[in-house]
Formats: sequence, structure tokens, C-alpha cells
Amino acid sequence: MAENGVSSMEANQTMLSILMFPWLGHGHVSPYLQLAKNLSKKNFTIYYCSTPVNLDSIRGALARSSDSPTIHLVELHLPSSPEFPPEYHTTKNILPTLIPKLFEAFSQSKSSFYTIVSSLKPDMVIYDRFQPWAATASSSLGIPAVNFTPGAASVHAFYYHLLRKSDSPFPYEALYLQDYEERPSQNAVVSKIIQEDDKNSGFAHFELSQDIILVKTSRSFEGKYMDYLSVLLQKTIVSVGPLIARAAGEDDESGILQWLSSKSQFSTVFISAGSENYFSKDQMQEVAKGLEISKVNFIWVVRFPHGERVSLDEMLPKGFLDRVGERGKIVQGWARQDGILAHPSVGAFVSHCGWNSTLESIHFRVPVICIPFKLDQPLNARLMVEAGVAVEVVRDGSGNFNSKEFANAIKKVIFEKTGQEMREKAAELSEKMKNEDEGVINEAAEQLRKICMEHKQKK
Repeated sequence: MAENGVSSMEANQTMLSILMFPWLGHGHVSPYLQLAKNLSKKNFTIYYCSTPVNLDSIRGALARSSDSPTIHLVELHLPSSPEFPPEYHTTKNILPTLIPKLFEAFSQSKSSFYTIVSSLKPDMVIYDRFQPWAATASSSLGIPAVNFTPGAASVHAFYYHLLRKSDSPFPYEALYLQDYEERPSQNAVVSKIIQEDDKNSGFAHFELSQDIILVKTSRSFEGKYMDYLSVLLQKTIVSVGPLIARAAGEDDESGILQWLSSKSQFSTVFISAGSENYFSKDQMQEVAKGLEISKVNFIWVVRFPHGERVSLDEMLPKGFLDRVGERGKIVQGWARQDGILAHPSVGAFVSHCGWNSTLESIHFRVPVICIPFKLDQPLNARLMVEAGVAVEVVRDGSGNFNSKEFANAIKKVIFEKTGQEMREKAAELSEKMKNEDEGVINEAAEQLRKICMEHKQKK
């Protein structure tokens, strides 16, 4: 092997350039960055394009990276106003009511993106689902574009299956349609996306891609769904692996890992709803009561939308923190999720079931207690339950859950035999994923290189 993990064969290859262009959500920015880092080790020069507020966080991540890949950051400036300043040009921490405004501003950046591509002249553009116009702009300049979806293959196959109303060899309706129909309020946005795609003659972000679609997944976990999506799209579905990002260093500023080390193996529940989901006051009250009922150790990461003035005391039951004492730890804002999930005392992950968190839980062999909020999350939750590595908190017809049902879910994973069975299944899946990792990124790099070289030869 040559330096930085590059083989002698790769060292002799032509250096090619790729412009990576994710949607502005953290669940997209992070996997795009991890894929960029992986490809930068395969003889690709990477340009990473996003808004300044997203790039600020990326600079910090790259600075802390142990392998320090060379990735060039490219600023995309969205229209701003006093009511919608540049710090709002990301989904992280902004109010949900501002998301439509963000979509609008992002769409208005088309000309700026075209200027960037014209100037850089990359050999390829890798783009996200919410900006098929990026593929159109690239193609108009003779530059091939490939779609990378950081979501599950099964979820995209399900949406496309609904759109096309095709015959499915897999039980999508049995797996997912119950969630889809029983939670109309949670899935209103999904319905709108499907309607818009239908009106615009299909999933343009897929159809404008070259002959391949990159997916953040593992064939060992989603192989049959990758195959079905390939049939639906008539394109090759290429896995790039789970793209698990490990934070550099072992800093433990808030003492979380030290606190965890005082707890016995598999005794602690980790609760986090991701960077863009927020429990209401009623939901927080039920979670807190469920934790008291179960008498389990817990770490709870609590977040509130940017600009909302909310105190923790007014959101939790009176005296809750005093009653749980050393049994529980609440962290406001951010906690190092990978470090917590990797700790041997953690026995369950109460999660919103975003795809990044879903794959992280499997990677670190931690069963999931599912409390999905919106979009693909209920479908991810159903996939995890089907795989035998999760339980979902039972809800009523309005989508609400109570403390008793939450405590019952904790009991199944922490105290009953089912929890051990889930851990064993998660460990089995984790090993299969890890065994695939190096091979899939090599295959993806080879496919991308082939497309780039074919386009070069045509010029």
C-alpha cells in the first residue's frame, strides 16, 4: 500500500474531480461529507458545496479529522433578508415553520450553482434528491451527474412503488402501508412529495442521474430492497456503505463517558431525537414518567429549536431530576452520539429513526426503541422491527404515546430476553456491514471513475 491508504494501482490513476452537493439538512450534509472523505482517498479531488453556515461546522469536523483528507469547501450563497439571515440557511436548529422558506431560497440559488459548476468544471457532480436542477445544470455543461441518496433503499423503493403502482415481489404494503395510512399528519409531507413527483413525471432526482444511484446502505441489510429499487428505476443501485463517522479524540467535557463507566453493562438507555426533531412538552412529560416507572439508567439529549426560550424545568415533571438522581443524566444541545453508543453500558437507543442514527445503532450493536416523528422515520422504524433489532413504542390513533407504553418498550429491551436477542441480531448485522465496507467504497469509486472517463473520451 502507498501512503494514506492509497494502493499503487490508485496512485497511477488519473486524478479526477467531483463536486459534492447535498441538501441543507444535517442528515444529508454529514453522509455527503463522509462519502467525500472516502472518495478523496481514491484519487478524487473533492469540492464540497453548501451554505456558509453548514461549511462552518464542516471545517471544524475536518480540522479534527485524524486522516485530514483534502476537501475544498465551496460556498453557495442563498438569498437573505433580515427575517431569513444566513445563519438560517440550514435545517439544523431552525423552527419547522421556516423549512418551506429554506426550500424556496435553496431553489433560488440555481444560477449561483450554475456559476460554480461553470467555474470549477469538475469531472462529475454528485447531487441530492431535493435539487434535480443541479443535474440539469451539470448536463448542460457536459458534466455527468450522479444522485446520492443518504436515505434507505427500502424507503425510496416504497415511495416509488406507490407512485408507479407497480406489482411488488416484496411485502411493502404489509411492512409499511399501515404506518403510512395510520399517521396522515406525520406523512403529509411525504404525500406532497409523491404528488409533486407524479405531477413532474416521476422522481426527477433519480431519472436525471447517470446509470447508477449511490445509496447509503449495506447490501447485507437492504439487499432485496436495493434489487427492487433497481428494477423500478432501471438503474444500478450502488451501496457506499453505512458511512459511519467517528468523532476524533476522546474528549469528555461533560463527563458523559465517565458517568457511563460507573453503570453496569447494557443497563443504560440513550435518548436522542436527532438534530431536527423536538419533543413537545406533553411528549417530554411522558418520556420522563416512563423513565421513572422503568427505574432504568439513562442519558437524555434534549434540544429546543433555535430562538425558542424554553427552560428545562418547565418541560419536565416537577421534581423529576431530584427523584432520578444519579440514575439519569440530561444533556442540553449536543452529545457525542458515537461515543455513547459505543459504550458497553448502553443497552438501548431511544431514537427518532433517522437513517443515520438507524445505521449507527446497528454499527454499534445497540437495539432501538423507536419513536419516529415524520417523513421516512416511521418506515425506517418498521424496517428495524422487521430486522429483529428494534421495538416501536405503541401509540394511539392520534399518534400519541404514554409513559406506560414507553416503559413497556424499555422493559422489553433492557430487562427481558428479547433485548439480548436483539443485541445478538444487531451484532450479526454489524459484522456483515463492517466486512462489506472497504469493498463497497472501492466498487463505488470504480463505477464513478468509469463514468468520468467515458465522458472525457466523448469530448
